Amino acid sequence: MSTARKVYTRTGDDGTTGLLYGGRARKDGPGPSAYGTSDEAVSALGLARADAERGGELDTLLIRLQRELFVVGAELATEPEHRDRLTDGVTRVTEAMVADLEPVIDDITSRYDPPREFVLPGETRIAAALDLARTVVRRAERDAVAATAAGWLEPESQVVPYLNRLADLVYTLARWQEGEYRPARAP
Repeated sequence: MSTARKVYTRTGDDGTTGLLYGGRARKDGPGPSAYGTSDEAVSALGLARADAERGGELDTLLIRLQRELFVVGAELATEPEHRDRLTDGVTRVTEAMVADLEPVIDDITSRYDPPREFVLPGETRIAAALDLARTVVRRAERDAVAATAAGWLEPESQVVPYLNRLADLVYTLARWQEGEYRPARAP
């Protein structure tokens, strides 16, 4: 007899989902909607990573971003009354996480000539996957704004600024992958 744990629990059949640190919320509520979209962004970045060189610069960066999106998801999956249990950088997005994206954006932007017109996604598979990921991140950002307006996130939460910067970074990664490769500048 197998001792494997079953994937299904049936607890969500009533339209609710379990939250980090306890409690349940409607699956279409502001928090679950936002963390569901951030989970989609993790998968969309994975689609781009699937075509990236294993262990290469893009692969390594995308893994970092996917892991950081798990932090976003953890904060969004926590009821407001349990936010005191969150840990900075592990289950709560920090100002440093937001700030750490900006030099990466600046570095990547220096590696390609900016587009002079609207971008039509699809120049390369990786760039197209990154453009898809960018749109999912922007939707996660909009969902997080709605979660903030609904009182699910505190106004001082760094989730929205993080997602805003992340969408900018993913845009720059797509443009970089379309253009002529220039290696990272030495520090």
